[in-house]
Amino acid sequence: MSLAALAARSTPGNSNRDGWGAAFYQGSDVALFREPEAANDSPLVHLLETRGPNTTLAISHIRHATLGAVKLANTQPFVRELAGRTHLFAHNGHLPGIVSNQKFLLDRFRPVGETDSEHAFCALMSRMQDRWDKTSAAPSIEDRLGVVTAYAADMRELGPANFLYADGEILFAHGHRRIQTASGMIEPPGLFMLSRTCRHDGEPFMTDGLSLACGYQEVILIASVPLSNEPWQPLAEGEVVAVSLGKLVNNRPPRHLKRVQEAPVNAGQRHNAS
Repeated sequence: MSLAALAARSTPGNSNRDGWGAAFYQGSDVALFREPEAANDSPLVHLLETRGPNTTLAISHIRHATLGAVKLANTQPFVRELAGRTHLFAHNGHLPGIVSNQKFLLDRFRPVGETDSEHAFCALMSRMQDRWDKTSAAPSIEDRLGVVTAYAADMRELGPANFLYADGEILFAHGHRRIQTASGMIEPPGLFMLSRTCRHDGEPFMTDGLSLACGYQEVILIASVPLSNEPWQPLAEGEVVAVSLGKLVNNRPPRHLKRVQEAPVNAGQRHNAS
């Protein structure tokens, strides 16, 4: 995660100036920072660039408001507790009709704000609740990945469904489609992934908004667009990956995709960027 790149996408003239958030896991809890204002104008972003907490898993999001007022309650990432763990979610896209859709009914988890993204997260948590409540131990990665994959397929029927979901142990990422700068169309890829090996023998340091300890580390970065000149790899449309401690631990290739007719959008209708 690069907080400098995050802030750069909210400079004047860009549409993603309606809020930002960054969450850093600290064991089973997270240090969460959110503001309903442009990241580029925030002293807090610049502080986190150099003094962010040490973490093995972080999620950030920058918002262009397409649904819901510009306020803290509508600012991602969203957080919920389940089975004594803090779960995180960030979504890039627009999901018309999700509130009335029978596949996204809510149970124990309810939105605080008005965004379709938060409703989507609450629906995912309702599905996950059954898995986590059945046992005192964490469900298997394969079991969790199965839930996320089926959920992502349902989500794609509504609209662009790029999302990051983490439960403190595993980060799940689903790539779909997003507006492409070159064409102005909503097309794949929706997410890119980069595997990086870091070697450093001195004191702990910060790089690209990541707090790194000394020694050998493996890092995986996932973003809406490549954040550097390195060889970022696009996720296939509908692909779900599971990442833990800087390593890809499992993935589900895309299943048959149900095509949804979508009109081109212009820059004034850009969707949220994770």
